[in-house]
Amino acid sequence: MRSARRWAPDGRAALVQGRDPRAGLGGLGMGMRLVQSGEHSFVILEKSDGVGGTWRDNTYPGASCDIRSHLYWFSFDAQPDRSRVYAFQPEIQANIERLVDRLDLRKHIELGTEVTGARWDDAAGRWTIETAGGERIRARSLITAWGQLNRPTFRDIPGRADFRGDYWHSARWNHDVDLTGKRVACIGSGASAVQFIPEIAPIVSELTVFQRHANYVVPRMDRPYEPGERQEFLDQPDKLQESRDAIYWEHEGWMGAMKQGTPVAAEFTAQARAHLEETVKDPELREKLWPDYPIGCKRIIIADTFYPAMIRDNVHLVTDKIEGVEPTGVRTSDGTLREVDVIIYATGFETLSFNASLDITGRNGLALRDAWREGPQAYLGMSVSGFPNFYMLYGPNTNLGHNSIIAMLECQYGYVLQGLQAGDEQNAALDLRADVQQRFNAELQAELADSSFAGSCNSWYKTAGGKITNNWMGSVEDYKKATARLHVDDYEVVS
Repeated sequence: MRSARRWAPDGRAALVQGRDPRAGLGGLGMGMRLVQSGEHSFVILEKSDGVGGTWRDNTYPGASCDIRSHLYWFSFDAQPDRSRVYAFQPEIQANIERLVDRLDLRKHIELGTEVTGARWDDAAGRWTIETAGGERIRARSLITAWGQLNRPTFRDIPGRADFRGDYWHSARWNHDVDLTGKRVACIGSGASAVQFIPEIAPIVSELTVFQRHANYVVPRMDRPYEPGERQEFLDQPDKLQESRDAIYWEHEGWMGAMKQGTPVAAEFTAQARAHLEETVKDPELREKLWPDYPIGCKRIIIADTFYPAMIRDNVHLVTDKIEGVEPTGVRTSDGTLREVDVIIYATGFETLSFNASLDITGRNGLALRDAWREGPQAYLGMSVSGFPNFYMLYGPNTNLGHNSIIAMLECQYGYVLQGLQAGDEQNAALDLRADVQQRFNAELQAELADSSFAGSCNSWYKTAGGKITNNWMGSVEDYKKATARLHVDDYEVVS
């Protein structure tokens, strides 16, 4: 049992940030809300040696947020200075570091602590969290903030280890390798690739982009804020709030693009097509870059510089299927071997293991992986039947295609705080009723059936069988209403 001065044994709550480097905004925001509620007996367990999560991991050239900067921060915290409409990674990471120091959250964070599993003790009514260092930490509640886009995948492309040159995943960028004058292969053309491709294209001798599926790309219209604008936002909080509100409600209006056959979906499709035609004049290249599925089925890309990069003379788009990687390059299904010096895998993330591959065991020895044998599911994305006092942040079916995930996280913080308070009042643990979970998920999947996410494409939003496990069925406002009040009757009181 841990007895270090920074953590009292048998504390109120343990926030597990996962086995991969995280300590991201999800867990830090929950820590802020706990402190604001007067709760100080909690610990944030983090494997890595620093905070930041996604913004710590993704340091590739051009890394930036695709939510406008005024909206991408907690509403319950002092708003930071923003240099531009869409913030780049260094600025966001710096704001996170300042947040942790300003609110003295570091005293609650245990860095370098790799969690290997957690087990509910039926007799004691407590969670026991085990670490790679052999420590056992007990807590009344277990809150997870694993995230959905933090476990890189290489898509099982054969021969990767045979390549003689340098290679890495975009989320683990190797800054020690100078790409100047090199022949580079980029495998993938999704949200990360469209940001770093324009940055590296001007310096490499040749860039070959291997694309499995095209994406809808709409204009970003990013720009730096003028010094006077920045100062005005700092001096006049009401003006900044007006900007936040305007962005939020504009994004809520985009929800229509997440439904098939709506006027908003048609408008976004036309906007994406106009953006493509305005920039890419070569008809063959233009059609290769145009998707063959309804908009919203995959993540919509917001970018100004991707198409201009793709029409450069030293950039080549390949849509043939990759057969495998060989010592000197990448071979495709037409038999062509394209020799390169460096391979960058922009192949996304493993998004379906919401338990971060940890051994989580609930009541009566129920393993979370067994409870999720048919796919991850949770009530409101947070509670799982059979796992008392267990809450997930950014869990199953809480991702969005149209607005800021921070707005969803804020709803979850309020719900979790209600759960902790209800447990105190009952002097017991709360375990979600199985019928509540089943009814909610049946209604959820029925609502999602006519969404764009269910369209004719393969995406990280759903399983191979077509079950949508990542995305919420409606707007943020819908989620606010659903999570505004925790109903104790939805839970079994476990004494």
